[in-house]
Amino acid sequence: MADASTQVAAGKLWGIGLGPGDPELVTVKAARIISEADVIAFHSARHGRSISRAVAAPYLREGQLEEHLVYPVTTETVDHPGGYQGAIDEFYESAAQRLAEHLEAGRSVALLAAGDPLFYSSYMHMHKRLCDRFDAEVIPGVTSISAASAALGRPLVERDEVLTVLPGTLPVAELTRRLRETDSAAILKLGRTYPAVRQALEDSGRLAEASYVERASTANQRVLSAADVDESSVPYFSIALVPSPSNNPAATPASGPGEVVVVGLGPGDDAWTTPEVRHELSRATDIVGYTTYVNRVPMVAGQLRHASDNKVESERAAMALDLAKRGARVVVVSSGDPGVFAMAAAVVEMGAEPQWSDVQVRVLPGMTAAHAVASRVGAPLGHDYAMISLSDRLKPWDIVAKRISAVAAADMAIAVYNPASKSRTWQVGAMRDLLLEHRSAQTPVIIGRDVAGPQESVRIVTLGELDPAEIDMRCLLIIGSSLTTVVQSATGPRVFTPRRYPG
Repeated sequence: MADASTQVAAGKLWGIGLGPGDPELVTVKAARIISEADVIAFHSARHGRSISRAVAAPYLREGQLEEHLVYPVTTETVDHPGGYQGAIDEFYESAAQRLAEHLEAGRSVALLAAGDPLFYSSYMHMHKRLCDRFDAEVIPGVTSISAASAALGRPLVERDEVLTVLPGTLPVAELTRRLRETDSAAILKLGRTYPAVRQALEDSGRLAEASYVERASTANQRVLSAADVDESSVPYFSIALVPSPSNNPAATPASGPGEVVVVGLGPGDDAWTTPEVRHELSRATDIVGYTTYVNRVPMVAGQLRHASDNKVESERAAMALDLAKRGARVVVVSSGDPGVFAMAAAVVEMGAEPQWSDVQVRVLPGMTAAHAVASRVGAPLGHDYAMISLSDRLKPWDIVAKRISAVAAADMAIAVYNPASKSRTWQVGAMRDLLLEHRSAQTPVIIGRDVAGPQESVRIVTLGELDPAEIDMRCLLIIGSSLTTVVQSATGPRVFTPRRYPG
């Protein structure tokens, strides 16, 4: 047995980030380690051509050992009993053992990696298998995303914008969802996936903004609009970018009519604003809405805000349509859902007039106040229910009263919007009296005030106990049916309206 003093010290594993392809983008440290290492290791497909070795070639020296790690499979089918993943895992184990033999013999090993070693790189598979046995150090490299952004000549993100990095191997629906949610995006792993990536860009409404960069930083670099790419000739070393909307000409309206998007912000908590709505808010040139709701929208540099009083819905809709007719991308904001006693109806109605026939109008849903209040106590709207506004500003009270009586007689739960205001103080009492003609005084009533807001309160009372003096415009009421039940739980009273009906 050899004396400890004569044992060979283990070598060091280096993960070398080579950057995106241009040998001049190899860092000074990476170049030095490449020239000093005893062993140069690199991957390639079965054709044997290694881009990583070609990039590192100017920094190699004579006499270095080379370990050429050839993938047994890339995207083709395999007959390995473990399938594709089984073949790849077996390859990584074998490759790690080959490198371990050099390290055990005291040789330093520089494992080359295109881009950055820990960013969608083959190096990480060796690192995970060897770093607990040997000294391992990673030298970061310029990523393909940075190179593609430089080739495009436009910023990826500014200020508080969010960049999302996506593999093109994701399903189309998932790619679409994530593209809708983010400000900017970089999509890697293209090649055969490009048709699906293009579909996701189109489905998310981002295709016009997206660019395609092929072999960034190399002599064969190409930059195209993502919509103009020949899907049959996309190499793996390419990337699709949706750059910062702040600096992307395609993300701003062109000449001609723009569009109006009517959105619901949800009832109070920003967490209840959907990603789809957030995306439209970030892209808008103009925000239009009631002052309280406009103030909930995050500020975006260069974006114009048009706040107004809550009683000018038709005028607000006309302003939004007129702005869009002149080329603006307008978002009209409502609380809750825009189609529930909110701005969607006003905008769609006004948009039907001939003067705005060229303006596209879209409506994006939001969390309703009724469902938010219901969720706080359980499921009081679990069966058929109606939504009624007590406001008589846009319809006469006799219509409101007929509808209350009809719904009460039909034994449906009721979500009551706009129950009271400073100038409307008697309607809640009138509603209660109408309901008591058809409902027991013990019928549960949920009073939700400022739900998801800083002053949230939710109480359960009976219809007989309902005090109009406690209700204001910030409240929403849910009146139960004859089957609505209050039960006690570990967290307090819960309310539900069963889906099964007797008989």
